[in-house]
Amino acid sequence: IGRAGAMAAATMVAAAGGADFSDLREIKKQLLSVAERSRERGLQHSGKWAAELAFALEPLPLSELPPPPVLTEEDARDLDAYMLAKSYFDLKEYDRAAYFLQGCKSQKAYFLYMYSRYLSGEKKKDDETVDSLGPLEKGQVKNEALRELRVELSKKHKAQELDGFGLYLYGVVLRKLDLVKEAIDVFVEAAHVLPLHWGAWLELCNLITDKEMLKFLSLPDTWMKEFFLAHIYTELQLIEEALQKYQSLIDAGFSKSTYIISQIAVAYHNIRDIDKALSIFNELRKQDPYRIENMDTFSNLLYVRSMKPELSYLAHNLCEIDKYRVETCCVIGNYYSLRSQHEKAALYFQRALKLNPRYLGAWTLMGHEYMEMKNTSAAIQAYRHAIEVNKRDYRAWYGLGQTYEILKMPFYCLYYYRRAHQLRPNDSRMLVALGECYEKLNQLVEAKKCYWRAYAVGDVEKMALVKLAKLHEQLNESEQAAQCYIKYIQDIYSCGEVVEHLEVSTAFRYLAQYYFKCKLWDEASACAQKCCAFNDTREEGKALLRQILQLRNQGETSSTDVTAPFFLPASLSANNTPTRRVSPLNLSSVTP
Repeated sequence: IGRAGAMAAATMVAAAGGADFSDLREIKKQLLSVAERSRERGLQHSGKWAAELAFALEPLPLSELPPPPVLTEEDARDLDAYMLAKSYFDLKEYDRAAYFLQGCKSQKAYFLYMYSRYLSGEKKKDDETVDSLGPLEKGQVKNEALRELRVELSKKHKAQELDGFGLYLYGVVLRKLDLVKEAIDVFVEAAHVLPLHWGAWLELCNLITDKEMLKFLSLPDTWMKEFFLAHIYTELQLIEEALQKYQSLIDAGFSKSTYIISQIAVAYHNIRDIDKALSIFNELRKQDPYRIENMDTFSNLLYVRSMKPELSYLAHNLCEIDKYRVETCCVIGNYYSLRSQHEKAALYFQRALKLNPRYLGAWTLMGHEYMEMKNTSAAIQAYRHAIEVNKRDYRAWYGLGQTYEILKMPFYCLYYYRRAHQLRPNDSRMLVALGECYEKLNQLVEAKKCYWRAYAVGDVEKMALVKLAKLHEQLNESEQAAQCYIKYIQDIYSCGEVVEHLEVSTAFRYLAQYYFKCKLWDEASACAQKCCAFNDTREEGKALLRQILQLRNQGETSSTDVTAPFFLPASLSANNTPTRRVSPLNLSSVTP
């Protein structure tokens, strides 16, 4: 590294030191400086990230603006070639840019030379993929430049001639060659040499698969690390930790940052706090109305809530801004999917993948569409692609589980649902799916554990208790089954939902029969009267009421020896039929 270059890098390392946000002016200077340096090297996304963050901070007076980077002898010699090549690079003429940069010695020109060769290989690979293959066929198209780049960069690396940006590019090349361990080491080194370059941190995020891995990384102690940790916690589904980090960054002075606001919205989306996520996204759109990033996540939320007019408006709005952006295609795909036009939706997800074959969301959503169209083999391929792009995508693992369930292959199902559950341990949907799998494999004890755990973590679809009750029924454990049904009915009515659950009638029918067997006539008739409110159990309810009346007329008394578990909320007791009220049962006795 030239002496001036080394000094500049050292200054930036020293400046970024310590997770200290007390001097926001200094942080703003660093951000402006690294944004400029990133742009000079064609690293648009890192430059944009730094500029967005700098914009969220107070403007600097003229006297405090960062000075332009110091030029070395080498920089001066390569300046003409660099300026020419950079203009070609900006026009995406990568081979042409690389040709004019051959033999350049300065750090900046050398980086642009290597980066142009890398992007040229990527562009050719993507063009070939799009031309020769449908998006679902697995082509053996490789970036031919990678091996040569690795050889040249590793020589420079051994001679310690790479600066922070050079190390970043070397890491990217290693990752593309599937040399994950080596790539992680190089990205960590890049973060130490140039902590302000967001690209290196982001690449590191994509390679870390769990919290254990994170513990063993020796990362530089800099304020950038806080942004990295918040991002990786979101990726690893450690949402509470992520939200705490983002809140502390807002308190530190980044409250206007659209990047942080969007990340918080994504975090709430990941824990399915849909209302909170929607309100944050709406706020974000007011602040940054032409923003396209993360809008596909926003459209997923509108889709889940079946908000057709809002989704239609978003799709039209993004189409006006830029119809050939991956996120726009995904939003339009979601819109058609909500209207049950699944072929059209799949077409838009395919268009998104032609624009960017590594775009994770589109692969997963396309898998869902093929599932709707009953095309399981195409769905499996789409989900597998999603997993190749990101092994942490629980939706793809869950989708694969569902496809194999349709194909009646429960052992495969079990494997994929387990992987989804590992990624989302507190998501009741994964646990219920696992329970159903175990049930099909006749492993009823395991199934009971899954259903119980799904109930314990907060059952989203309110189905775990019913499934648990039916299992107890199967095993002739009538008391436990009754306890589960009672708890289920309490849950349904206590959350004030309109009872559209088919299983409510099933629960009342079972309880009516259970109390009838226990000779608890009051309770049995209360449940039987409830059965009369549902079409599918009305006749059985009436028949049971007639039987109870008959037995009462014959002088049969209500049994007092059987202490049956019963607790029905006042609002449910039909016609205020007197019911025996026992305190709600402790369900821990049902724990498998």
